[in-house]
Amino acid sequence: MNSKMKAVVVTKYGPPEVLEVKQVEKPAPKDKEVLIRIHATAVVATDPQFRKGDPFIVRFFNGFAKPNHSTPGDVLAGEIETVGKDVTLYKPGDRVIAACAMTQGGQAEYICLPEDGPLAIKPVNMSYEEAAGVPDGALGALNFLRDAARIQSGQTVLINGASGSVGTYAVQLALYFGTHVTGVCSTTNVELVRSLGAHKVIDYTKEDFTRNGQTYDIIFDAVGKSSFALCKGLLTPNGVYVTTVPMPDFLLGVLLTSKRSKGKRAAFVAPGLRSASDKAKDLNFLKELIEAGKLRSVTDRHYPMERIVEAHRYVEQGHKKGNVIIIVNQA
Repeated sequence: MNSKMKAVVVTKYGPPEVLEVKQVEKPAPKDKEVLIRIHATAVVATDPQFRKGDPFIVRFFNGFAKPNHSTPGDVLAGEIETVGKDVTLYKPGDRVIAACAMTQGGQAEYICLPEDGPLAIKPVNMSYEEAAGVPDGALGALNFLRDAARIQSGQTVLINGASGSVGTYAVQLALYFGTHVTGVCSTTNVELVRSLGAHKVIDYTKEDFTRNGQTYDIIFDAVGKSSFALCKGLLTPNGVYVTTVPMPDFLLGVLLTSKRSKGKRAAFVAPGLRSASDKAKDLNFLKELIEAGKLRSVTDRHYPMERIVEAHRYVEQGHKKGNVIIIVNQA
């Protein structure tokens, strides 16, 4: 039995070239763990930041001098190969998705995760490649809209960066929650965002959404390109501004407005820091929505693991549509 596997390995902060594909020890599951053969993973928007250690705040989570985790990877889709002797929730052959932002390790051929970890059975109507990004984009969008913004039916919602991995799911989830959705993206992505169901699409190369006189109950900046100060005037009297990138002015806004029951406020959640059980519940909720035809994935590009450096270079440009998928093992 082969005790080795291929994995992406990073031992220092730096440019994409610090990433290498190497042979490493294949993990063995403990009593309450499952061993997953990974078919697909993704390079998410934050991966380049954690690879570089920049902005510096990521080093508080990922190690000051060098990355804490030798194999990166926040998300995965794969098949359970074996289970520990005390596992009751899953069995060999189960097809699963998982969020592993706290432990990393998704960019490898195999990973061991606790059976009560952030796992769920893969949606039956998605391939491994389509499902791999769900634990990042869909899970993040759900947490920001439902938990931070407290989205309600009948509200007006603007999503800045509506064509990214979080943004494409945010458009669809906002529609599921019964809101009127405006998406903001570049010219090349207007038709994509429209195809997701957005009621209105603003091409930011032609129109500045902060100057068109419209107001919104929720402004969700899924790419961190605006600010609370810039968008505060666009909020309705009790409107909420949320962003995936908590810059200093935003954090100050959160501090000053978080206790308000009324009035404009800034709100934030850290999806990666939520409990494993909460993540698992949300992944199962998203699975149900996907199988009901309420959500679909958007994939920009596929790369084999050996081209991980190229994938990072592309994601780092900041123009990806939906997900950039790494194919690890062909299903």
